Amino acid sequence: MSEILNVPEIFGSDVFNEATMKQRLPEHIYRGWKECIATGMQLPLEVANGIAEGMKVWATEKGATHFTHWFQPMTGITAEKHDSFISPTGDGRVIMEFSGKELVRGEPDASSFPSGGLRATFEARGYTAWDPTACAFVKDGSLYIPTCFFSYTGESLDKKTPLLRSMDEVSREAVRILRLFGDQQTKRVIPSVGAEQEYFLLPKDMYAKREDLRLTGRTLFGAVPPKGQELDDHYFGTIRTRVSEFMRDLDEQLWRLGILSKTKHNEGAPCQHELAPIYTNANTACDDNQLIMAIMKKCAAKHNLVCLLHEKPFEGVNGSGKHNNWSLSTDTGKNLFSPGKTPSQNAQFLVFLTAFIAGVDEYQDFLRCTVATASNDHRLGAHEAPPAIVSIFLGDELNAIIQSIIDGTNYTEPEKGVLRIGVDVLPAIPRDTTDRNRTSPVAFTGNKFEFRMLGSSQSIAGPNIALNTIMAEELSRFADVLEKAEDFDSALQHMVSQTLKEHSRIIFSGNGYSEGWRQEAAQRGLSNLPSTADALPTYISRKNIDLVTRHGIFTETEFRARHAIHLDSYNKIIKIEARTMVDMAGNQILPAALRYSKDLCDTIRGKKNLEVSCRGETALLRKLAAHTDGLYDAIESLKKALSGVPAEAEAASHYCRQVVVPAMSALRVEADALETLTDKSYWPYPTYSDLLFY
Repeated sequence: MSEILNVPEIFGSDVFNEATMKQRLPEHIYRGWKECIATGMQLPLEVANGIAEGMKVWATEKGATHFTHWFQPMTGITAEKHDSFISPTGDGRVIMEFSGKELVRGEPDASSFPSGGLRATFEARGYTAWDPTACAFVKDGSLYIPTCFFSYTGESLDKKTPLLRSMDEVSREAVRILRLFGDQQTKRVIPSVGAEQEYFLLPKDMYAKREDLRLTGRTLFGAVPPKGQELDDHYFGTIRTRVSEFMRDLDEQLWRLGILSKTKHNEGAPCQHELAPIYTNANTACDDNQLIMAIMKKCAAKHNLVCLLHEKPFEGVNGSGKHNNWSLSTDTGKNLFSPGKTPSQNAQFLVFLTAFIAGVDEYQDFLRCTVATASNDHRLGAHEAPPAIVSIFLGDELNAIIQSIIDGTNYTEPEKGVLRIGVDVLPAIPRDTTDRNRTSPVAFTGNKFEFRMLGSSQSIAGPNIALNTIMAEELSRFADVLEKAEDFDSALQHMVSQTLKEHSRIIFSGNGYSEGWRQEAAQRGLSNLPSTADALPTYISRKNIDLVTRHGIFTETEFRARHAIHLDSYNKIIKIEARTMVDMAGNQILPAALRYSKDLCDTIRGKKNLEVSCRGETALLRKLAAHTDGLYDAIESLKKALSGVPAEAEAASHYCRQVVVPAMSALRVEADALETLTDKSYWPYPTYSDLLFY
């Protein structure tokens, strides 16, 4: 019988959180930390030393022997360098030491991380700086200290720093709006995020037999199995015992780290699952999601499983994404996207809603670029993932209200009579009065927006930086107008009505997969950027550069560096996948097909000598020969395509998309055809049936 978990007792037990700080630190040290958090001032050395000593004692009691500055470089995953607490005493012994200076600042080598030209390879110096708003924690015998990462010359080299900047900026502009509505209590507005995480679990032994899974995270070959997800029998189905044990172990590890893992279930595809956390602030949510992904992989290994976070590990079944649930909450506990109960509250709600609609419409290309990766290209637009065209789903009730505001007409609500379009007399707006649209990239779900385009393997920092920044931009514009208005109500009504009229094209409630929507979206003037190669040039448009620099999220140099990193990553991933396909097709698939063909030839000769019919074997051999020739030709075509990749990054991305990717697809067609023809005992690796229905 498994041990019964006392969840309230273990939750956050490995985190140096505020409750632990209050208990462990001298009162003046704790108060000094609280004051610095509230004001944004630098920690005095005395306070830093006091926190470091308390942290060290707490961590060593939990078995930690090392500490690490844990940061998020522009690889999309985390990085860490571990230093021990030991310090020599001079008499052959050691003591355990940890200073405020070591807590606050570190110096890892920055030369081998992506910098997009911000650093040359010979310039190794980089720095980490403690993020005192994020909790330190103990894991695997080390004290982990969440930090920012920046260069010797001060440029941000990570994903945390611009996220924190964007959170400050949207808070500042949101508070300006709240003051106009008479809210004098709110001091800060916090972007709140809940990132649902989809993933696949496979047996470790089968994974090890597939070079494509080991090198690229997805199957580059694989014929459609007799059964996929047609019966919808996996979705929310009974969880396998082996998987359930993994999930229990995972939950315990996450709860110990204070991660609010709430929901677990089977997803739509065989072997696909989902974990959903409870909302928290965007910075913590981003840290937590990085931990979730890392712990999933380590925990899976303990259970002889492999966790796949690739967006499209298997052709023909659902891919994996993250549903990024985003909202704004005040430090007094109010959700600014919750429709209110009074006319004034609903006027405020409509301002924030209108700002979001305007921001998504105006910066739709920026949002699209934040989810543009080589792996996500395989997922967007198919099997439950939204299309590459950005749009917003609001639901019937809000659609009707917004349309009435745009048209300047009355809106009749069946139970409440006439709604006059003057923001001073708006009645309560109901929540959850309509179905959800699973094909919508951005959907309003009652008190938050669900951004559904994120890929399962990516950091959630980039999309949330974009959401925070575009919201800050629109709220700033609104505040500039309203702060100067002589008649607030009149100015507010005109501003909301005019803004919705100008940006209503982004609102769409229909089927995002349909060809009709693609045509309609083009008529509306919405951008359609189906691939990463199509999307990334728009990332550094003047409009987007001006947005992020105006709000201090990035310098232009930092922003262009990220564009260069995204391009470089796309090109490298495509080339790695193509080279892996050439290797597998030439050294595994082709030899297997030739061995089977040779044995068929021997069988045919033997039957002919005995004057026995061999019509079936002969027909099969002819098919095998045709596809074997096709496979050889496709291998040579892909090799030729790879040899022609241009040196310049943007030209290379378009070439990869237009030449290399089609050549990869052509090779896969021949290989998958051979899989269906070849005796399974000859096939060199596990098939989809083996992997998905183990």
